[in-house]
Amino acid sequence: MPSTELRNYIGGAWTAASGAGSLPVVNPATGETLASVPLSPASEVDRAVSAAAEAFPAWRRTSPGDRIQVLFKLKQLLEDDLEELARTVTRECGKTREESIGELRRGIENVEVACGIPTLLQGYVSEDIAGGIDETMIRQPLGVVAIVTPFNFPGMIPLWFLPYAIACGNTAVVKPSEKVPMTMARVFSLLEKTGLPKGVANLVNGARETVDALLDHPAVRAVSFVGSTPVARHVYSRAAANGKRAQAQGGAKNPVIVLPDADMEAATKIIADSAFGCAGQRCLASSVAITVGEAGKEFTAAIAEAARARVVGNGLTPGVQMGPVISPQSKSRIEGLIEAGAREGAKVLVDGRAPRIPGGEKGTFLRPTILDGVDPRSSLARTEIFGPVLSLVNVPDVDAAIALVNSSSFGNQACLFTRSGAAARKFRYEAQVGNIGINVGVAAPIAYFPFSGWKDSFFGDLHGQGRDSVDFYTEKKVIVERWPKEWSRVF
Repeated sequence: MPSTELRNYIGGAWTAASGAGSLPVVNPATGETLASVPLSPASEVDRAVSAAAEAFPAWRRTSPGDRIQVLFKLKQLLEDDLEELARTVTRECGKTREESIGELRRGIENVEVACGIPTLLQGYVSEDIAGGIDETMIRQPLGVVAIVTPFNFPGMIPLWFLPYAIACGNTAVVKPSEKVPMTMARVFSLLEKTGLPKGVANLVNGARETVDALLDHPAVRAVSFVGSTPVARHVYSRAAANGKRAQAQGGAKNPVIVLPDADMEAATKIIADSAFGCAGQRCLASSVAITVGEAGKEFTAAIAEAARARVVGNGLTPGVQMGPVISPQSKSRIEGLIEAGAREGAKVLVDGRAPRIPGGEKGTFLRPTILDGVDPRSSLARTEIFGPVLSLVNVPDVDAAIALVNSSSFGNQACLFTRSGAAARKFRYEAQVGNIGINVGVAAPIAYFPFSGWKDSFFGDLHGQGRDSVDFYTEKKVIVERWPKEWSRVF
């Protein structure tokens, strides 16, 4: 039986969902049922949106300096609760404690940046654009916004959006992944302690029906989403069809190029951490290693050894470097893709299927897997695996490597390992992706910069984090004023 019946947080109160359906929340390392998450129907979404709409007028009129006091308090509460939050992330998501701590640190970083809203919200003015006429641009909040987040970063990704949304004067409805709802429930229990007015931030659990209700609700002005490309396309198109502003981060097939002059020891360690960290379940995980020329032989041997040596197990166990994938369905899908790659001619150099993990017999574990000689034209080379699988491709020169990067329909991240400044400049100039790494394996922007993404990896114009968030969550209003002297009483 589940130990916890999760609730929604609507209008400043924890309430049971009105729908009868629910799903189990399962620890992927042990198979243990941790909680039961409700599948909120459209009527529950309407309750949350109505609460947010009712809270909006007063919250909008609250000064930015007063609004961010809530975020200062939230930042400290997150710091104080960091260990328990990390434990919650690990239990429901599967990543290691260290990975969970790192995720939450990134989330807290966004809370800190959002505390700068009084400056970030500032507009600009031009005096005397014509005789006696002044022009001003100001930013105003949109109203009610929806935030829909994925399973792989249950703490960080909601914090890409929520702090900025409410700091800008909006009210929000957050829908976390039904696979990992416990982390956001805990964050909202902290948010409740900050004195945030009722209805400003609301939490609604559910699955597709809940998301579609948010996309269709006439009072929701904007939607922020992170997930797979097919769902991102659905969210973006449905939101746009309903006249809403949308930012939808999709999937990825992130390549990393290794040149012959790279520091091979450092490159191997960094790429292994990128490909196999968080069990490969992150949108910036390296999934294709493109070796150039003679780099192929040395790197292949080194990365295979790194894959075999990685310690896999329960993320709460000290010394474990990689946890399980999120679900039995995900594990089965990844294993099927490995088999498909082998059928298409790739060599399974390191096979992570059917692992033996002491104490993890009921978990959804895979070990790191290396597929060598993957055909760039194969279906595997074009498919997001979202698991601890690294494909290897060898090409003759850097031009061929960049061409291979640019042939992908995805454009989230690409990285290059080299000692050559000229090669690095060529790569960052020509690679058609939104996030570039030079001698780093995960080019995750800090909170001051937008989390970029091109092509099928992102749908929209404004990204999450930093100034992009401020532009996304506000509307620009331009005022042109003229006050003739004869209309004014002169004192």
